[in-house]
Amino acid sequence: MSALSRPSRRAVLAATAGLTAALTVPTTARAATPGDDRRLRALIARMTLQEKVGQLFVMRVYGHSATAPDQADIDANLKEIGVRTAAELIAKYRVGGIIYFTWAHNTRDPHQIAGLSDGIQQASLDQPRGLPVLIATDQEHGAVCRVGKPATLFPGAMALGAAGSRADAHTLGRISGAELRAMGVNQDYSPDADVNVNPANPVIGVRSFGADPDAVAALVAAEVKGYQASRVAATAKHFPGHGDTATDSHTGFPVITHSREVWEKLDAVPFRAAIAAGIDCIMTAHIQFPALDDSGDPATLSPSILTGILRGELGYDGVVITDSLGMEGVRTKYGDDRVPVLALKAGVDQLLNPPSLDVAWNAVVQAVQDGELTEARLDESILRILRMKARLGLFDDRRAGRTSIERTVGTPAHLAAADRIAERTTTLLVNEDEILPFSTSAAPRLLVVGADPASPTGTDGPPTAVLAAALTELGFTATALSTGTAPSAAAIAGAVTAAQDADAVVVVTYNVTAGNAQRTLVEQLAATGRPVAALAVRNPYDVAQFPSLKACLTSYGWTDVEVRAAARVIAGRVGPRGRLPVPVQRADDPTQVLYPIGHGLTYQPYATHRAQYPQQG
Repeated sequence: MSALSRPSRRAVLAATAGLTAALTVPTTARAATPGDDRRLRALIARMTLQEKVGQLFVMRVYGHSATAPDQADIDANLKEIGVRTAAELIAKYRVGGIIYFTWAHNTRDPHQIAGLSDGIQQASLDQPRGLPVLIATDQEHGAVCRVGKPATLFPGAMALGAAGSRADAHTLGRISGAELRAMGVNQDYSPDADVNVNPANPVIGVRSFGADPDAVAALVAAEVKGYQASRVAATAKHFPGHGDTATDSHTGFPVITHSREVWEKLDAVPFRAAIAAGIDCIMTAHIQFPALDDSGDPATLSPSILTGILRGELGYDGVVITDSLGMEGVRTKYGDDRVPVLALKAGVDQLLNPPSLDVAWNAVVQAVQDGELTEARLDESILRILRMKARLGLFDDRRAGRTSIERTVGTPAHLAAADRIAERTTTLLVNEDEILPFSTSAAPRLLVVGADPASPTGTDGPPTAVLAAALTELGFTATALSTGTAPSAAAIAGAVTAAQDADAVVVVTYNVTAGNAQRTLVEQLAATGRPVAALAVRNPYDVAQFPSLKACLTSYGWTDVEVRAAARVIAGRVGPRGRLPVPVQRADDPTQVLYPIGHGLTYQPYATHRAQYPQQG
């Protein structure tokens, strides 16, 4: 590290005044000009090697404050990173980015997040040749969300795929981006550009918009444009495509068996669309893809995939970031000291969240000193990173603040937009004998029973309780009874007994498989003779496990906004409008399609439905 004394914040801002004037963007991001590049190259030329290496890393850090976290978070930082605070992390390693996690206690509430973001930016600008920091998080919405209520939470990607509206995807990006920006978060690791063609995919699933590459591509591009409108960098992931895996790359090393021709027609399509939309950043996948690279290396470490295909064939010259370097998929073949070096040699620009920053950071420094990497190679990546920071206006003296949070985060207008979008996503798959919608006159007492998976970040949950509360608000007397994702015989018996005192039953299901006791629960509830409707709150494939059930819906997620929207459909306040964005195969013969892409039933909202079906309960 340089021993130069720290300049004042005023001096730092004055030194970059020319750059700020040239790169300030009033509304949306724009491409850099040759003049911008000259200024950015001048900044790079003044950096030490250690500062350059730091710019390549995006790192986790524990705590709600950049300088005064809780003692438990100080202890965790000392154990994992060797520093006490985010400010010390920046001072020691000069990292160019920070990633926020709920479990790292970074995202308690909007004002706290804004304060943490401001503290991180201040700590970086206080360093010699201080630069703004890319502050990122995974705010995909749906199953993966790091910032919860009171921020606006939208349905997840597959739910949006069911609605099929590019306008809705753009609205999600624009509103989510505006709220993140108000809290000082300037990069979102979203949207997911994977085409989910494997129902058994354990890591993507409902995080994908669907199985039709063209439909996925359209929604990816629209969401990217939405984030750009709010000056937040979007990140398409996981290149070259993670949609056909049966292994979770967090815990294993998936292999994609697609041919090159299949990849071109399937996996590549959304990434091409993202690039055409001006995507700011693309995240790599820790997967083996023999048709694209037969070396056995993960895509994250593959020059053939990242430099040859992504940069060469697809013509992408934006930022490339790894998925987390702590995941098993990238650690299977090489040690933690080799992974960051090989990733940079493959064409990566940003190294995300290594298990040991000290090991990774020193490995890159050593690789340059040994000649395995050149400073010129680092400069290429740093220029791309600084271009992105400049396009986002991060060289301006703009900070998160209370006024913008109150005016932007979780406003009634934003929450209403999320509700409207959610109402277009609920998909009715089966409705024999016109079981649905339920009415308060024919079925005033409802039992809401079933799975209660851990609720996504910042939602009220559990889903049975949220659903019962929503139905009660709609005029029913609804009782919630949680039986879990693997109900015991006693839990099933209790649910059957409770159903005797109800006029109708809504059973919540979650990722049901052939051997799962949720099947038994549904079968025994149906045997009571009460009208039963199943609501799959994650994968839509659950319906294949209930061939005799007369009413099945799917919400593609179990956040409050998705569950409440499903309640309005069940109660007939709105008609179901979603269409399957993935095919559902038969449970007894997966080679046969039970419900194709585009399947979805509907009915008129209950106000008109009663006149058409006077006996309907």
